[in-house]
Amino acid sequence: MIKQNKAKILLSSAVILLPAVYGIIMWNHLPDTMATHWGADGITDGTAGKALAVFGLPLLYLLVHLFCLRLTLWDQEKRQQSRKALEMIFWIVPACSLVTSGILYRAASGKEQEPAMLVPVLLGVLFLWVGNYLPKLRRNRTLGIKVSWTLGNEENWNRTHRFAGKVWVCGGLLLLISAMCPLQTMAWVMVCVTAALGLAPIAYSYAIFRQDRKAGVVYDTAPKTKAEKIASKITAVTVPVMLLGAVLLLFTGGMEINCGEDALTIKASYWSDLRVEYSKIDTVEYRGDFDPGVRTNGFGSPKLSMGAFRNGEFGNYTLYAYTNAKEYIVLTSGGKTLVIGMDDEAKTRAIYETLLEKTGKR
Repeated sequence: MIKQNKAKILLSSAVILLPAVYGIIMWNHLPDTMATHWGADGITDGTAGKALAVFGLPLLYLLVHLFCLRLTLWDQEKRQQSRKALEMIFWIVPACSLVTSGILYRAASGKEQEPAMLVPVLLGVLFLWVGNYLPKLRRNRTLGIKVSWTLGNEENWNRTHRFAGKVWVCGGLLLLISAMCPLQTMAWVMVCVTAALGLAPIAYSYAIFRQDRKAGVVYDTAPKTKAEKIASKITAVTVPVMLLGAVLLLFTGGMEINCGEDALTIKASYWSDLRVEYSKIDTVEYRGDFDPGVRTNGFGSPKLSMGAFRNGEFGNYTLYAYTNAKEYIVLTSGGKTLVIGMDDEAKTRAIYETLLEKTGKR
């Protein structure tokens, strides 16, 4: 199978490396440091040197691509896999390489983009693509919904993957629609859709198994080894815990601002609290929206943006803000800058007025 597909392997690998070629051509026009990651709040929180961004990402994709092809083409059972299903394996990683590198180069060019919106769009297109191919997968142990009930019965496998294809297509459409929604709604849709794509086909497969068992249908599932049983139990526990943890981090938490007698205190979920004495505050400014720059350390969710940041205006500064904040308070103290943004303009204005009174900066 490897020799028969040699030309396609070389072509798909070349497509993966095209972004590196583009990076070489545009080398002198690219910044020395490029954004490579964005948090759930849409703020840049990861950067890399130009060489690593230009060459490292395509090379990583190439390794993943070759590894996936090795598993697919060397699997004896998948030598009978449908041609369309194999086409998906050949081109899914090259497509990801082109899209993700395109996002990095667009960000490096300084053009405005909304990373938070791009994620559901890209995932939606991916789910639509994969959902179209899932019903075409033949039973194997590498690709698809691989649980004991699908692997043990051909009809269960086929029915499950036809159902999974519909679920993935519907999920992809929902993600595309969610890109037009507010950030928190978008995040909710992404979590729910992702969970449904994984859990719904498994539940459907098990329901078929239960019906077949009552009807006396025999499954050829081999007995699980001790290691497989342990792995199944670990998966059954860790997956729900991870989903619950993601929901808690993405959609809960907040911060409390208290203007006490002697100091301003900030109590924040998932990040360190802060106390600033009024006597040490040099300036207090009320202002509209601003460019947060890059988060160098901290926490970001669809609800909150907190931690250490760096931008062209303030340099290194500290931010405690809700993602839907429109107005901000900028404090300077001992050469350090603190920016606060509440989820309601009236709250922000009230804190600002109190600070003016407490610090005597009115």
